[in-house]
Amino acid sequence: MSETKLKIKLLVDTCGKRVLFAEAGKDCVDFLFFILSLPLSTLIRLLGKQQMVGSLGNLYQSFEALDESYIQPNITKDILLKPADPLPGGYSVPLLSLKKAPEASTVKNFYSCGCNYVSDDRRAICPNYSHAMSREMTYVAPPQLVQKQDQNCSSGGGGGFVKDVVTYMVMDDLVVQPMSTISSITLLNKFNINNVSALEEKVVDLGMNEAVKLLMASLVSNTVLTHVFLNEDNCKN
Repeated sequence: MSETKLKIKLLVDTCGKRVLFAEAGKDCVDFLFFILSLPLSTLIRLLGKQQMVGSLGNLYQSFEALDESYIQPNITKDILLKPADPLPGGYSVPLLSLKKAPEASTVKNFYSCGCNYVSDDRRAICPNYSHAMSREMTYVAPPQLVQKQDQNCSSGGGGGFVKDVVTYMVMDDLVVQPMSTISSITLLNKFNINNVSALEEKVVDLGMNEAVKLLMASLVSNTVLTHVFLNEDNCKN
């Protein structure tokens, strides 16, 4: 399957060598908000243990390397290392979600012995009949998740978080707001742009590589767009 790439338009101050803001569509903004839902361990896997700032990468690697004999019998490492998707069904987001390779199932299993007691460990002993609760139960998703998926499809919303009714303005520090002519003019005044000829529009791709760089930059920088899309060009030149 070919890599998904989104197009975003940057307004660049060529004198100040900075991105003032970007014009972005729904898919790009959905990706940015999707970052907020990612568990820490997912961030570490996406960025790489060696790329993490601070000690979280070491913490992840320690648990990954810990011998199974030290792990509780009803716990698998994937619960922490490869947590299940935090979002309910029907919310599809591009870019980082495509990086998820097929993994061992993280679906939780439940067991019973036929009475009213349920456990997540087949070795648990039934309080009523004093034998192992080894009969596997079938989990049924709540109806509201199915209804939400149907509503997304029928309304043409396509999932995600924001509506596809406007173009969105994404600031260099990832502040997001609906785009408008008034807001653009206000921003130019805020940035003290006196020479409009120094402004340049630049259309760039936001694919998997850029998404991971953006994710990393968002953890350490307040000039994320400049860091990802301009500094990379400077390095090439």
